[in-house]
Amino acid sequence: MLDILIIGGGPIGLACGLEAQKAGLSFVIIEKGCLVNSLYNYPYTMTFFSTSERLEIGGIPFVTTSNKPTRAEALEYYRRVALSNKLPVNLFEEVVEVLNIEDHYQVATTKATYKAKHIILSTGFYDIAVNLDVPGEDLPKVKHYYREPHYYALQKVIVVGASNSAIDVALETYRKGAEVTMVVRGSEVSSRVKYWVRPDIINRIEEGSIKAYFNSELVAIRETEADIRTPEGIITVPNDYVMAMTGYKPNFEFLKKLGINLSEDKFVPQYNPDTMETNKPGIYLAGVVCGGLDTHLWFIENSRVHADMIVADIIQKGLTRIRTNGDAL
Repeated sequence: MLDILIIGGGPIGLACGLEAQKAGLSFVIIEKGCLVNSLYNYPYTMTFFSTSERLEIGGIPFVTTSNKPTRAEALEYYRRVALSNKLPVNLFEEVVEVLNIEDHYQVATTKATYKAKHIILSTGFYDIAVNLDVPGEDLPKVKHYYREPHYYALQKVIVVGASNSAIDVALETYRKGAEVTMVVRGSEVSSRVKYWVRPDIINRIEEGSIKAYFNSELVAIRETEADIRTPEGIITVPNDYVMAMTGYKPNFEFLKKLGINLSEDKFVPQYNPDTMETNKPGIYLAGVVCGGLDTHLWFIENSRVHADMIVADIIQKGLTRIRTNGDAL
């Protein structure tokens, strides 16, 4: 029987594995995609907001050629961390059922069945897109994920959103020859946009290179056009592609199946902030999954400490059980 089963092979899942390894605990990391799957699916040209030191896990140095690491550098770093530390990571294996059996959990996946005393959920949020819920969203021209800009050259592109991902898409596709129209619910570009990028998008909008409708929303999508509700009324614009950069969310249904309580407003899971243990004894949360719909609250740099907290609590509970049973330490 494993001491810990870690569900999610992203940076925080790997961090939990490193801490478990240091503590001499038995564990396996299960990941339904490739290693650090969310980072792999980031845009090819993506540059992190954080510095390399803030993305380090397990005290292992992350050396980069510039202050802000790229996606490629991050993939190289986390891959080397997993390989050099011989972390037991099972990839392309999805959890399908979790049963609470007496003093342990039985976890069935698409490839095997595991027994573990504790479970750590570090499943992230990048797999489920937040839908627009408008007619035509199911058309092939609507994309919730973006890889690189060349594909959209000479096309009329609507970008929905005003956060980092939306701004990157708007600027990159514009610079590859796309005719870009932005649809923004708020009155301005998000204040959380990377500080070296925000002036660029504001200047492109002000000069008219990129058209932006603020206090507006996309209300319908068709094969060759789309409707936008603006403060002046609904307008129809010619369109080839819609890039719905509306964000992503954790798998709330999976959390509910495990019996984890979620808040009614933003689906924030119930957990002890001192130990990261949920209302289900022995099940812990690590990383962005802790924030519910507020996925911007947690990132690698401020959630890597969850690994230390969780392993420390598991060890402490083990010592407490030994003392309670009257066994020698």
